[in-house]
Amino acid sequence: MNPVRARANVVDLFSGAGGMSFGFHRHGSFRVIAAADAQIGKPSTGTNLQCNATYALNIGIAPARIDLGAIAPQDLRRALGLSPSARVDVLSACPPCTGFSRAIPSNHLRDDGRNSLVRRCAEFAAVLQPSILVMENARELIRGNFSHHYRDLCRDLEALGYRVAGHSHVLTRFGLPQIRERALVIACKRTLRLRTLPELWQGRHIRADAITVRRAFAGIAPDATRATDYPGIASPRVLLRLKAIPKDGGSWIDLLAHPDADSLLTPAMRRIAAEGRFGSYPDVYGRMAWDKPAPTIKRECAHLGNGRYAHPEQDRLCSVREMAMLQGFPNDFLFADAALSNLYRHIGDAVPPLISYQIAHLCRWMLTERRPDLQQAMLPDGHLRRDDLCAASEAQAVATSGAAPECLNVASTPA
Repeated sequence: MNPVRARANVVDLFSGAGGMSFGFHRHGSFRVIAAADAQIGKPSTGTNLQCNATYALNIGIAPARIDLGAIAPQDLRRALGLSPSARVDVLSACPPCTGFSRAIPSNHLRDDGRNSLVRRCAEFAAVLQPSILVMENARELIRGNFSHHYRDLCRDLEALGYRVAGHSHVLTRFGLPQIRERALVIACKRTLRLRTLPELWQGRHIRADAITVRRAFAGIAPDATRATDYPGIASPRVLLRLKAIPKDGGSWIDLLAHPDADSLLTPAMRRIAAEGRFGSYPDVYGRMAWDKPAPTIKRECAHLGNGRYAHPEQDRLCSVREMAMLQGFPNDFLFADAALSNLYRHIGDAVPPLISYQIAHLCRWMLTERRPDLQQAMLPDGHLRRDDLCAASEAQAVATSGAAPECLNVASTPA
């Protein structure tokens, strides 16, 4: 059995607002000793995402503003402020997913230059020598047209003496109140036994009513900061359109039968309807449904025209705190002063802390060979309760009886 250290050291690259680090920070058995993020939005504009201030506010250290695509790997320790002998137990390396995401049609045809950052993470691992490496990205990392970046990463890590596992998971399986499919990659040195999140959840499932928008919003504390912040709807026409969309799950498609359809529909909506080319477009200007998980919270979720981001009943965009709870941020996560649109980007870009907290428990299991109690891996001060977990036998009994499902068992797709 491996010796139990009081606290294991974590380094977070591409740290964003701190979604991955927060899970380790909250765990208590880990200490985040360094982080780095260039906090650049679109490379073409050089927009400052202002994420490092939010990270520092919650994790207690300021990320180094480093361009991880340009720095020489041998210079990384010095740039992070780490001594040559500083031990790194866990390396979180979550490069941008924008170049892989299927939400951008051109990604199916063109290999975005940022995708090469995936393989660079093996170079960083060679320098930092972590016992464990964790990575989260779009599912296309391991299933898309340019999955060779993932295969190259695996080959390079294996050459360095790591075992690697990568799977695509629908994160509702692990309690996130959102339909979010992501690739999770875990690598460990061969002296450790490789574990995955499905192993942590073996024999347990989540209750279906625990991953709904209703439950998520009910979990928001009355005094949670930024509970009501959301961009106002400046356009009277947009507000009229939203008011005409049915409550609790409606979308602009419902406007086709509205008496004022001619004035409510945009030219793009009319063209799409005429062509019958709906695809994912019904989610645009859509309302969330109370008793279903939210749709995927994307980085550009600060506008009604970008997805199904309207409140189920109220005529507004979901607030920062509402989006944060849907993305697995607890009530006590603080948002630093920043442009409101950037706060939404911080949320949509993040690894959900509800998931990273489970990943932290998984890493502790790998480091100590002591299996954690799954109930203890449920992030405190969020929307989940301990009784939201049910046994696999209970879920199977419900499925066999044909009764209304009480437990959710969403399959994960292996690489």
